[in-house]
Amino acid sequence: QVQLVESGGGLVQPGGSLRLSCAASGSILSVNGMGWHRQIPGKQRELVASITSGGSTNYADSVKGRFTISRDGTKNTVYLQMNSLKAEDTALYYCNCVGRRWSGSVFNSWGQGTQVAVAS
Repeated sequence: QVQLVESGGGLVQPGGSLRLSCAASGSILSVNGMGWHRQIPGKQRELVASITSGGSTNYADSVKGRFTISRDGTKNTVYLQMNSLKAEDTALYYCNCVGRRWSGSVFNSWGQGTQVAVAS
């Protein structure tokens, strides 16, 4: 089993910052990539940012220039630094990790979600 534990969500005022963390643990041989998605009730989950094992990053247009994804490969941990937050960033943020288990099988695991609320 592979478990993802997220932290760092909360309530922040518009223009403020938050840093999300997600640590993957369990039977992990290798990680191909990690990322953050978000979901608003009644809408589809959308990709916010992702990072590969090689360090390549990808961002949703709506967060480019404001959010930064980074990763500590030694700890299988991914971070999302969110600056200049807007009300429309309010959502439940999910961490995702794709890789291979020691058994050789591929996994695609999700965290339980951490709430981010941006309001004055």
